[in-house]
Formats: sequence, C-alpha cells, structure tokens
Amino acid sequence: MNDVKRCVLIVEDDPLLLMLLAEYLEGEGYYVLQADCAADAFAILATKPHLDLLITDFRLPGGVSGVRIAEPALLLRPDLKVIFISGHPAEVRETGSALLDSAPLLSKPFTLETLSTQIAHLLD
Repeated sequence: MNDVKRCVLIVEDDPLLLMLLAEYLEGEGYYVLQADCAADAFAILATKPHLDLLITDFRLPGGVSGVRIAEPALLLRPDLKVIFISGHPAEVRETGSALLDSAPLLSKPFTLETLSTQIAHLLD
C-alpha cells in the first residue's frame, strides 16, 4: 500500500469555505495547500513540484477565473486533476474551456460527500 499523501491545492476566496474544505480534506488524509486568490495560487504552483489535485473556485477576486489558473497548471503538470466549484455554474460552461470535458464542476452549495466522491473518481 502506498502511504504517500496526495497533495491538493484549494483556491477559494471565501475564507469559511476554504477552511471547511481544507479541514475536511486533511481529515481524509490529504496534504492540503490553500490559496485565497489567483496570485497566491500561481505562487504555490510556481514553487511546488508535486500536486495531485487542484480544486478551484471559478469566480475569484480580480476577475481571474479558475480556468485561467487550471490551464497553465496543467501545462506544467499534465497529470494534474482539476475540480471546479462555483456558485455560478453557467458562467463556467460559457468559457468553452476544453477542461470542462475532463474536470467536474460542482455547483455551490455541494456536500462534502459529493466532493469526496468526485475526488475518489479522479484520483483512483
């Protein structure tokens, strides 16, 4: 059995949701990195050599979308899995990003069980 912790980067500007997701995933055995804006997410992506999963809000401060974070992240890490979360799912679909063919989109509010199921589906 592989005991290496899977690493997840969560990008979410709502501090309560960020804390909730991080605590939940840490409790599930993941190593969690947190960013509350695109700049922090890009800084983490620039310094961390290994990530298994990116969970990103679609609508972030400064007008940056989660798609604009995920696309360059995938160029650096083609094996990276992505989950988008959004209170505005129609906006995500309107981007026309090819990422939406492979990355699940969870509409807020979602349950932690739904998130867990999506993660298991992507990483296992």
